[in-house]
Parts: sequence; structure tokens; C-alpha cells
Amino acid sequence: MGILRRLIAEGDVNGIPPAERAITEYLEATPVAARRSGLRLLQEDVLKQRDAVTGDRHDFAETVNAYIERMLGSF
Repeated sequence: MGILRRLIAEGDVNGIPPAERAITEYLEATPVAARRSGLRLLQEDVLKQRDAVTGDRHDFAETVNAYIERMLGSF
């Protein structure tokens, strides 16, 4: 979560690949049975941040949320 928070705070589009990588690494380190709930936890945090910022940071958080939604759809 810390990595995603930092990347959202920066709001730099170049941070998208590291954000996706952080989410993927999180999933790989999480037991299969807990992955869906873990992604939901990450998503809640991302949505809170999205709602608290504007401009590029909001767009970045929305992109991260979309990636999490795609990952949730794969379960």
C-alpha cells in the first residue's frame, strides 16, 4: 500500500508500470485464498486516495483502480 500511496501522490504517468508491478508482486506473495480479499483491501485504499485528490493524481488513482478491477476479474 505504501508504494501505491507514494505513486498516487506523485501522479506521474510513468509510475503506472511500477504500480502494476507492486500489485502483481503483492498477489504473488499472498496465499491464493486471500488474493481476492487482499485486492479489495488495496482497492479500498486506492479509492480513498482517489477521492481525496484532483487532476493527475486523481487520474493516476483511477488507472490503478482499473488495473485492480481487471485483476479481480481474473479470479
